[in-house]
Amino acid sequence: MLPWRADLEGRIDEHTVESELLRGNPLGDPHARPLWVYVPPGYDDDPGRRYPSVYVIQGYTGHLAMWGNRTPFRRPFPETADQVFARGEAPPVIVVYVDAWTGYGGSQFVDSPGIGRYHSYLCEEIVPWVDARYRTLADRDHRAITGKSSGGFGAMITPMLRPDLFGAFATHAGDTLYEHCYLPEFAQAVRHLRAFDGDIGRWWDEFRSRTAFTHPADGVLLSVLGCSAAFSAGPDGVPELPFDPRTGVIRDEVWQRWLDWDPVRMIPKHADAMRSMRGIWIDAGTRDEYFLDLGAEAFRQSLLDHGVPGDLIRFELFDAGHGAIDYRYPMSLAWLAERIQAAPGA
Repeated sequence: MLPWRADLEGRIDEHTVESELLRGNPLGDPHARPLWVYVPPGYDDDPGRRYPSVYVIQGYTGHLAMWGNRTPFRRPFPETADQVFARGEAPPVIVVYVDAWTGYGGSQFVDSPGIGRYHSYLCEEIVPWVDARYRTLADRDHRAITGKSSGGFGAMITPMLRPDLFGAFATHAGDTLYEHCYLPEFAQAVRHLRAFDGDIGRWWDEFRSRTAFTHPADGVLLSVLGCSAAFSAGPDGVPELPFDPRTGVIRDEVWQRWLDWDPVRMIPKHADAMRSMRGIWIDAGTRDEYFLDLGAEAFRQSLLDHGVPGDLIRFELFDAGHGAIDYRYPMSLAWLAERIQAAPGA
């Protein structure tokens, strides 16, 4: 395995998309966003053929250029994804790599007065942009979405909210069952905030004035602040914490706004959408530091309880923590490609 960039059998086209929905967003983040579109081997050889598409979204603090990062003895996902199709392991699809970075490190792929309209950006701008420029099979039965961690959360909720656009999804260690994945961080956050007189805004000002992640509070407080901006920002866009920053007492009304975004709790309201899926991949590591293996179990069980046929669901727990599970991504990509493949002659 080469330690530097390898040639692809397909190709990746790198674009910049001007988003009107992100223009003037609350954090002043760029509205012109990078977008990568991968086309499989043979795409240029048959101009009459159309392809299913799989949208790839990233975890918290992820941005598009990070797909090119190389770690020792592993190839980045765009290369392992390319090999899925070069080796004929799955029907060819177009793979769309979406950027949803924000000044807080991520958007959770929701529309929020604290961050911006990232759910609408994905669904109302990026999907039509790709369909207009590439030979996609532009319907929900041939379009899927996949992601890990916060991206896994986005992959769960987007087909719930827009089953007209997405007919299958894969979630790798996706954020869900919030009492286990988010609640434990609140107590840690309160301890960290003692150094900032209970003021997360004071920490945020300091964080931006120095090298990031050089204070032990940074990881936890960034997560809490970013998720508060996504799930519980006030009408003025100011993030509202779901706990008292000095005592740690849960603010029930604010915490409920977070719980309303918990995919496990969303299923009853969106059961029809979930039953309409062509395929649902769920996995997580059994040592996940955020207990997302429990969330994966709960998400699957709720799907089954609400009438999603078991043969539509591909579920697996495996020996791992939360990180270094990128080797799973080409597995789910191949599985999704089979589920959304075109009919013969399409």
